[in-house]
Amino acid sequence: MKFGKELASQLVPEWQDAYMDYNSLKQLLKQVLSLRQQAAPPAAVAATPRGTLRRRVSLYRAFSGLTGRNRGATAADDDQVILVSAAAGNNEDYQTTFLNSPGQSGAEFEAAFFGKLDAEFNKVVKFYKAKVEYVLKEAEELSKQMDALIALRIKVDDPSILTVAANGDSSAPSISLFVNDNRKSGWVQMDVIKESDGSDEDIRKNESHCIAEKDNRKLKAPAFRPAPLDVLNHVTVNVAPETPISTLKGIARLSDPNLAFSKKELQKAEHRLTQAFIEFHKLLRILKSYSFLNILAFSKILKKYDKITSRNASKAYMNMVENSCLASDEVNKLLQRVEATFVKHFFNGNHKKGMRSLRPQLKKERHQTTFFLGLFTGCSIALVAAIGVAIHLGQLLVDQTGRDVYMSTLFPLYSLFLFIVLHMAMYAVDIYYWKRFRVNYSFIFGFKQGTELGYTQVLLAGSILMVLALAAVLSNLEMKADSGTRSYDLVTELVPLGLLVVVALVMFCPFNVIYRSSRFFLITCAFRCVMAPLYKVTLPDFFLADQLTSQVQAFRSLQFYVCYYGWGDFTRREHKCELSQSKVFEVFFFAVAVIPYWFRFLQCLRRLFEEKSGTEGLNALKYLSTIVAVLFRTANERYAGRFTLRIIVWTTSVVATVFNTYWDIVKDWGLLQRNSKNPWLRDKLLIPDKSVYFVAIIVNVILRLAWMQTVMGYREAPFLHRTAMVALVACLEIIRRGIWNFFRLENEHLNNVGKFRAFKSVPLPFNYDDEEGNAR
Repeated sequence: MKFGKELASQLVPEWQDAYMDYNSLKQLLKQVLSLRQQAAPPAAVAATPRGTLRRRVSLYRAFSGLTGRNRGATAADDDQVILVSAAAGNNEDYQTTFLNSPGQSGAEFEAAFFGKLDAEFNKVVKFYKAKVEYVLKEAEELSKQMDALIALRIKVDDPSILTVAANGDSSAPSISLFVNDNRKSGWVQMDVIKESDGSDEDIRKNESHCIAEKDNRKLKAPAFRPAPLDVLNHVTVNVAPETPISTLKGIARLSDPNLAFSKKELQKAEHRLTQAFIEFHKLLRILKSYSFLNILAFSKILKKYDKITSRNASKAYMNMVENSCLASDEVNKLLQRVEATFVKHFFNGNHKKGMRSLRPQLKKERHQTTFFLGLFTGCSIALVAAIGVAIHLGQLLVDQTGRDVYMSTLFPLYSLFLFIVLHMAMYAVDIYYWKRFRVNYSFIFGFKQGTELGYTQVLLAGSILMVLALAAVLSNLEMKADSGTRSYDLVTELVPLGLLVVVALVMFCPFNVIYRSSRFFLITCAFRCVMAPLYKVTLPDFFLADQLTSQVQAFRSLQFYVCYYGWGDFTRREHKCELSQSKVFEVFFFAVAVIPYWFRFLQCLRRLFEEKSGTEGLNALKYLSTIVAVLFRTANERYAGRFTLRIIVWTTSVVATVFNTYWDIVKDWGLLQRNSKNPWLRDKLLIPDKSVYFVAIIVNVILRLAWMQTVMGYREAPFLHRTAMVALVACLEIIRRGIWNFFRLENEHLNNVGKFRAFKSVPLPFNYDDEEGNAR
């Protein structure tokens, strides 16, 4: 694999603009090579073996830039090609002067190469310096959090220590160097992140331009610090989980931020700090990888320059790179101290267990997943064929009355599983293309590393559900057609309900089987959607709520389950689930149609009041217009034939459709930007073929108009029953939502890239206050 491709595969997607632009520098070198070949004598060109520049590269092969063997050498030892120096001024940028004669062939391109190289190096150093300063501040904040946590542990586990110390008893055990923690064996040395592993002299030797002098003083803190006996007097607690009750208390200003010194409070604080350490450690590893990859990239491109020009410029330039902050080991030292602190204070010194939490293993694809996916997919195809044969031989749908009864009873029951499986299939397709185009969907959704599902696993779960549903349909047909089982009408009609109960039991199964982490994540997000606006709205919450707006017919199927088995005479395949027969069903018929949009509307209101964003207000107005349109469309189904109502339905539906289509394409996808570098799209695109975006826009508009078949009264085609037609329109909406998902997350990913957000921000459990009461 070429190094450019290898670099692209291993860089952090959210920081890709901050990496050295290896490909552009390579293009400049190709121009230098081309000019040199044109200027060289024909014999010299012929003597050059073909493919000389081809060589195998690896990120793990040693290169001269980091070996340090030539660290003491200067450019004066060789023929000087370049002169590297810091630019004048306070910006501390590096500048390279190309010393060769301008009249030489390709000299202007070589000068342009070093100009571009300087620009890339200064960009990388500036970004790295900002990130190092950020992690040092975070390390200081985590140290303060550890002070409060250790003091809280002492207070909760052995309050007498603090009481005796506060009374000035000299016989009390000293905790300036040690902390007596009852959950750990013996006395534990209290070391937090600010502790230094080496002497001041060792740190001075590795000192670089990357960190200001005040930051160096932080790293040179004494090896031991006294335990913060009075730290609990200067902190407020922030460990209460967000619940509907806590939200209502916050609105009523009834929350108490003071520490209660309880065991439960300590456990919550430890949990939050554990998550904060894990995310901080992840950031440090990303930063370390960023430094290594960029140094390697500079080494590779300079070696390529030396090989093309037969010069020796890499030594002088890499000497400058090694002496810059990019090659400093502050991050590596901080990484080691974070690991030592985390293992000691959260895992009782169990290094293996602690590192397993800090460095979760990546999920590996298993061959058995692919095998079972193929197996259940083949079974699904076989069951579909068997159902077709059973219907044809039994002539179950030949009689018009029997056809109507079957389509109005059993079909709505089983169509629920069709909608779910189709949505899962579209989600699997989205995952496949997100991975292909390096969209970091697991980070955006907030999945725990190692627990996110791949597209094969989602397809496997969908294929299993499809097999169960098709097997239930076939068994239902066979039991109804077999004369020996016709007396068991009750069992026959309970097959769909039994399947739904099985799916619900699997979904809420508390045991660690069948993707428990993903199931519970979905349940949690669904609960937060239902309880909107009492929870803070995150991306997974409103993303799931958007999915639910495309599953209105699935909600109607659930409503039909309640009606059919609740008060319908299902043993005779009769029901009162018609608007003209049940007033209760009529009320639910209107309510169910708007429930998903209502969830989303409340989420927008919550974000409007929290973020004070006018965009969220417009988004809420969009969903409100959809709710109005859906209510009038539902009323049109109930009171068909009224001219005034049809006019209102047309008006509200057109307004809602135009509003939603505009929002999909412009706001959610970020397309149709007039001044974009890509006309009528956006500046950054992940798919190379731009026509895909225009096709997606057209398909979205067409599928958005599916409501016209209900407004215009075309509810039944000559070859399709009315319920089948409704199911087909619902499937088209699910397909449209699947297409929307990819471009929506692509836009979100590019926004993360633009803001360099590559890690989660975890709320810390303790808030420090200064003497004036202001939070630090």
